[in-house]
Amino acid sequence: MVEDVVLKFKDLHKQLVVAPSSTSYNKLIAYCCDSFKVHVAIDIVDHMCEAGLALSIEMLHSILRASEESFEFNLVHRVYSVICHQSLEPNCETFGIMINLHVKMKDFDGAYDLLKEMKERNLPHTTSIYNAIMAGYFREKNIYGGLMVLKQMEDAKVIPDSRTFCYLLNHCEREEDIIKYYEKLKCAGVQMTKQVYMALINAYASCGLFEKAKQVVLDKGVPNKSLNEIKSALASALAIHGQISDAFDIYEEIKDSGFNLVPKAIIPLIENYQSEGKLTRLLQLLEELHDPDYHVEGCCRVLLYCVRYNHLSTAIDLLRRLKDTFHVHDNELAMQATLEEVFCQIAETEPVNLKIGLDLLTAIKEELGLRPSRKSLDFLLAACVNSKDLNNARVIWKEYKAAGFTHNVLSLLRCIRPFWLVETTSLPQPYSAEYQKMILMFAVSSRHVKQLMQSPLKSKEKKKKEKMEEGNDSNDLKEFGKEGVS
Repeated sequence: MVEDVVLKFKDLHKQLVVAPSSTSYNKLIAYCCDSFKVHVAIDIVDHMCEAGLALSIEMLHSILRASEESFEFNLVHRVYSVICHQSLEPNCETFGIMINLHVKMKDFDGAYDLLKEMKERNLPHTTSIYNAIMAGYFREKNIYGGLMVLKQMEDAKVIPDSRTFCYLLNHCEREEDIIKYYEKLKCAGVQMTKQVYMALINAYASCGLFEKAKQVVLDKGVPNKSLNEIKSALASALAIHGQISDAFDIYEEIKDSGFNLVPKAIIPLIENYQSEGKLTRLLQLLEELHDPDYHVEGCCRVLLYCVRYNHLSTAIDLLRRLKDTFHVHDNELAMQATLEEVFCQIAETEPVNLKIGLDLLTAIKEELGLRPSRKSLDFLLAACVNSKDLNNARVIWKEYKAAGFTHNVLSLLRCIRPFWLVETTSLPQPYSAEYQKMILMFAVSSRHVKQLMQSPLKSKEKKKKEKMEEGNDSNDLKEFGKEGVS
């Protein structure tokens, strides 16, 4: 544990009655950053400041990078505070990392404040800094914001690079825009990298210009060493935009050339090849995913396909494979999240295929030795509600207790909903007796829950009363008719 190392570090210096040096602190901070214990690293920086030890801007760079890698973007504020209070001189790299962290927090105002400070310090604005801001706007689907950054680059006389044009091309909505940015790219003398070719393919495919997307791979400037990656990008783009047959043509072309589709491109083929009766080909694609991370993602996609089209045995085999993979990496949460996604799909698919959900629940417990999470049971209970299946709602209700979960208000509301549905449609008396029993059992849970459980019974009484009143009105009309005739 990092905390134990820090404690031993302090105790050792205390025993030796020696004050830690800047070099010792720097090594300890580097160890904390490598372990992604960024809070601990910044605490050590605070100790150095209190001890009057010198800080280096490079050391703060390592903390900023660790903040980004550990997704603790907000720690940029603490680092910036240290820079200001210790009168350190940040450079372009410092500002670049800090601006990127602000963008990732969606704090564009903070990013632009840092840009202004760079100008005040006479530090040049770099293309990579503007690229980071542009990418942030595009991630937020703010096309106007992204294009505004391009205008700011032109005003600041900052030359865009290939990455800039990749961002722009990837977010074109019209062919005219593709042509415009491609021309600007050539005028700026930007090299046609493989990323630019891929961006062109994605741009044409997004605009429905599939033939032009295919023409990109025939360009004489495409480097041979990148041809397979660029063709893979074409197959991926075609699959994503519904041209699955053409995507597989490219896939077969790559195979015939003695190459394999890159793993990243296989996932869209699996995800979009979702017609019934395609399991064999999906499993073939899955076997071509040798990268561990992509293989897990592919397994999850094929698993959802199996659940959708009722391939129970294959679904169980894939779950077993995922369990073994996650066990090696000691990642039980990932397995739990996968199961929750499966049961979520069962609950949301219409018509509800409750049988495969119940069969999977049995297999998960008996064959895989896993315990379903509360969320998984919630999804199954929701599936029972959607299919108005009272008997299986009772079964799932008992599973909460078997799994060691107490009944919370959410699961209670889900469970009573099928009773609420049937109680409003005048089902036989035994249902009413069971419903009344549930009211007594859970009356202590919540006053609002109790009111909701009683509402179907009140609704039935109200409907009965309205029906009687309608009968009386009908008799009055008949009497009125008789009087009119006479």
